[in-house]
Order: sequence, then C-alpha cells, then structure tokens
Amino acid sequence: MNFSSIKTFGELKASGYRILSVKDEIRKNLIDKIKNKDTFFEGIVGYDNTVIPSLVNSLLAKHDIILLGLRGQAKTKIARLLPLLLDEYIPIIKGSEINDNPFQPVSKFAVDMINEKGDNTEIEWITRDQRYSEKLATPDVNIADLIGDIDPIKAANQRLHYSHEGAIHFGIIPRTNRGIFVINELPDLQPRIQVGLLNIMQEKDIQIRGFNIRIPLDVLMVFTANPEDYTNRGNIITPLKDRIDSQIITHYPKNLEDGIRITETYSWTDRDKKKKVVIPYYFREIIEMTAMQARTSEFVDQKSGVSARLTISSIENLISNAERRAIMNKDDIIMPRMCDVLSIIPGITGKVELVFEGEQEGSIKVAKALLSKSVREIFRKYFPDPLIKKKKNETEKIRKDPYEEIVEWFQYGGKVKIKDDMQFGEYIKELKKVTGLENFVKKFPQYYESEQEFASLMEFVLDGLHQNSKIARDEVDLIVTYKDLVGSMFSQGESFSGYDDDFYK
Repeated sequence: MNFSSIKTFGELKASGYRILSVKDEIRKNLIDKIKNKDTFFEGIVGYDNTVIPSLVNSLLAKHDIILLGLRGQAKTKIARLLPLLLDEYIPIIKGSEINDNPFQPVSKFAVDMINEKGDNTEIEWITRDQRYSEKLATPDVNIADLIGDIDPIKAANQRLHYSHEGAIHFGIIPRTNRGIFVINELPDLQPRIQVGLLNIMQEKDIQIRGFNIRIPLDVLMVFTANPEDYTNRGNIITPLKDRIDSQIITHYPKNLEDGIRITETYSWTDRDKKKKVVIPYYFREIIEMTAMQARTSEFVDQKSGVSARLTISSIENLISNAERRAIMNKDDIIMPRMCDVLSIIPGITGKVELVFEGEQEGSIKVAKALLSKSVREIFRKYFPDPLIKKKKNETEKIRKDPYEEIVEWFQYGGKVKIKDDMQFGEYIKELKKVTGLENFVKKFPQYYESEQEFASLMEFVLDGLHQNSKIARDEVDLIVTYKDLVGSMFSQGESFSGYDDDFYK
C-alpha cells in the first residue's frame, strides 16, 4: 500500500499503519540489512571488523552514542550516513514544528489540532533527510539554540502572554523530534549547556524556561569528539558522559590499501575530460606511506592526529603539477613524475601539528623527511634493497649489485637534469643517458604498460637510489639533478640531500 497517499488522520488509522520510535525503527531496518547481508555504511573503509560491528551493536541495543577519535577518522561521515537506516517517509501532523506523531501528539499545536479536527486532521509525510539535524558545538551555542526559548515576536503577533505555551520557539533538538540529532565536537560545548542535555539523555524530555510542561522527545542522540579536546579545549561533563550509552573508538587506516581506497574515494582526480589521468600505483603508496610515517613521527604531535585530508590534498597537488605540465606541452596524458613529488609539500605542511623539536626543524624540512622515508619504504617493495650487502651464491661467486652499472655511471661524472615542465621526449632522452638504467627497468615489465610509465619508473629508480644514499640529488629552481654522491659531498656550497632528510635518518 502507498502510505504516502494518506492525507488525513482517519485514513492513517484505517490503513493499519504502525508508528515506531526512532530507535525501534532504526533497529528494525538494521535487522533487515543484516538478514539481507547489505552494506551498512557505503564509503566507509577499514572499519569492517572494528568500528562498524560496535556501531551496529549499539544501534541494535537502542543506544545513544559518541564517536571518539582523532581528526579525519570519518566520525561525521558515519553520523551523516545514519539517516539511511530510517524509513523513507513517516507521517506527521501537518504544520507541526516538532514532527508530532499523529497517534501521540506532544506539542500544544498538535494536541489542539487533533482535539479540534479529529480524524479530519491533515497529515503530511517527511523524508528521512528531513529527520536529521547536525550542530557544531562552539562556545557561543546556547540553550535557546538547542532546546528553545520564549519568542517575544511570536507572542506579540499572536497576542499571547509570555506564559502561554504557544509563545515557545523550539530549538534544533525538538525540531528533530522523531529523528537523529548530531552534536559535533561535544567538548567545545560550554559545561552549563551540556547540563541542559541531561534531561534529553535520561528522561527523554525537555523543559523550556519556567513553563510547567515537559515535552517528551523521540530522538537518537549522536555525539562526536576528539580525545585531545578533553584537555585542550574543554571537557565532557561526567553526568553527560555517563548518560551516553556507548562510546565507539575510531582509528586511522591500518594498512596502505585501506588508506589508498579512502584517498581514491574522496580526492578529485578526474580533471579535463580531454586528457587522461594515469597515476602509477607507487605514487599512491608513497603518499599514503607519508601519512603513516607522520602518524608515528617523533616530530609530529600524535595527540593531534594526521587526517586523511593530508593524502587527499597531496594526491590532488601531485596531479595538478602533472596537469600543468600537460597543458604547457599540449599532452593528452596527465601522468606524475618523481620530480612532481615535492609539489605535494603544501598538502602536508598545513595538515600536521609539530612538537617542539619539529618546530625547530621547520615544517618544510619535516615534510621532506617524511617523503624521503616513504620513498625508501615503497622503493623496496618494487626493487631489490640497495643496502643489502653482497652475498655468495651456491657457486661461491659474488652476486653482482643490480645497481652497480647505474651508480658507476654517476661516479664517472654522469649527471641527469630534470625540470618538471620538460616535454616527454626530452625527459625520457635525459633518463636514457644513464648507462644500465633502461635495461634495469626492463627487468620489471609488470610495473609499466606504456612508454610514459616506463620513463616515470626510471626516474623512480634514480630517486630510490638517492634515498638509499647511492647517488646525490639536488633541487634548484624546479630543476632536479641526480649526480655522484661522493663528488657532491666534497663540492662546496652544494647540498647532496634533495629531501633534506639527514636529521631523520
């Protein structure tokens, strides 16, 4: 039956429609999803065996919840997906400010309407999106914003005394009656305002000013908070914390693959439809590894956290640098090169909070050091470790260093100069100068499918050798130069560490 065609209270009663509380409604729909093995929260990655089971358990138990975790851990994203567990439409008394249940009206407006019109009372249907409200807790939020107050203008227009219930202006929580209400960054809410939530959490009702009335509410309360906020910006008062039924701890991605999936989902990579964007996978791994390195770095404030926004901004900056080059050279393909990696630094420096030692080193130097460690780690996933000592095989012969020919070319004075706006033909020609580099990369055909990817991989080998202290790398005015390590060390006024990561080794 199409319940949304019902227009009056009498028709609603005759239809047999049954209204559930919001928590029972969510529980019913959640049970259906479990039976059908549906996805609970589309787009949430890495929480399948941790956060989501805890969240499902809490909702099945009809709990109010708090999502507790560092920034960038999808707390708000999860909260905004909860309305999908609501029914698509529910009936309310038409004109009600607080979504009155026709069978159990609570506001004076709705009660008077039912008493006056009975079965002829008009019904309207609201969507699940209309049943979700969200408020960012800031120090200026007051009780009137959340719960309500007397509205003198309303009282004057309707010629009501201030003691009349019709003079009440409802706040955002009662206006979300029969829905989901979210408070983000709960510790930022003033303690005296948090006290105003106690009745909602325990007795499930509100009281406004001196009115001798209590309005029972049907609301699922969801809070988000950062553990660091407890000490830096405010506190969750103990009585309120005690009334929140379940505390769910969120976390950062536990592996590279989950982090890459998150970055792919939320980053803007499709640029000009006329140009194809190709991103070799190791660039995604380097960027994600940079975030993981930052989350364990002694120079980064771990209490503050390093959000997924770092990787999202970084991949977008990387693509932008490649896109700029493609536009200048009128290329049809947008593909990053290793010389583009430093372009992601602006996406890192503003996303990490440094401790005292990190501030002394400087944000750019720390960002370069994180990149350096990431390149080293990812390089060893693709190619032999340049730092492994030579070993003897079964015939007692010394196994040849796979990079020996490449390194020797630089030792005999070879240099490679790469500018980030070089045309592809010039770029690959410069790389092919290095004796042994082309033949070395050809041993790994699984890592490239085109000539552009082949060239980018060659530069990756050079940068990996630099990060493992086999060759030197200079960067001056957007020109990257690879050269002999020992010669650079003895050249006055020249830096041999392109990423300035010596302090980090």
